[in-house]
Amino acid sequence: MGLILCIETATEVCSVCLSRDGHAWAVKEITEPNRHASLLSPLIDEILKENGHTFNQLDAVAVSKGPGSYTGLRVGVSTTKGLCYALDKPLIAVPTLQALAALAQKQISSKEPYTLIPMIDARRMEVFTAAYNHLLEESTATHAHIIDESSFASQQLPSYYFGNGAAKCVATLTHPNLHYLANIQCSASGMAALAEAAFVQKRFEDVAYVEPYYLKDFVGTTPKNK
Repeated sequence: MGLILCIETATEVCSVCLSRDGHAWAVKEITEPNRHASLLSPLIDEILKENGHTFNQLDAVAVSKGPGSYTGLRVGVSTTKGLCYALDKPLIAVPTLQALAALAQKQISSKEPYTLIPMIDARRMEVFTAAYNHLLEESTATHAHIIDESSFASQQLPSYYFGNGAAKCVATLTHPNLHYLANIQCSASGMAALAEAAFVQKRFEDVAYVEPYYLKDFVGTTPKNK
């Protein structure tokens, strides 16, 4: 089983985690938007030193690959690529929405089937989303979705939506099978089991060619003062 450094920078949360045997046993994170470039490397150094490990003891490095913030994803993936190249360690890419769903799964005690609908904010009433069953198996692929009254109304099972794009949807999503889970945000701890499974199955990325999964093309804006 591997000692894996997990890196999550897809949203406003800059988070790192050390995992072993699929369990997150050390986590450090800071929620400060637009500061991932300056926060990530110090967090990595701190979590290794505080837990008595060195870079060379890592068996792999995992990164949350998106979708999410363009800048955050670039910082996370480029840092991971640099570490894996310098240390000659395998690189694991974990879908951001699936890792978010893994965090929500831990909050639901039901033993009956249900659906998990993670949401990452994509401005206005649009979200990046997907759907997973109670076993974290994908039932609807990742896509960009503009929320309206009919969104997810066809869900037959109890369905839970969450993430930094979910709170703005509460007034619109009124179907009785839809339930909002508050206070669930992206964290590297949600990557632990998924990264371990990829490590065991040797599902590694090509360090030279792996890229973030942006889902949508970047659209720049012009500052109002220009």
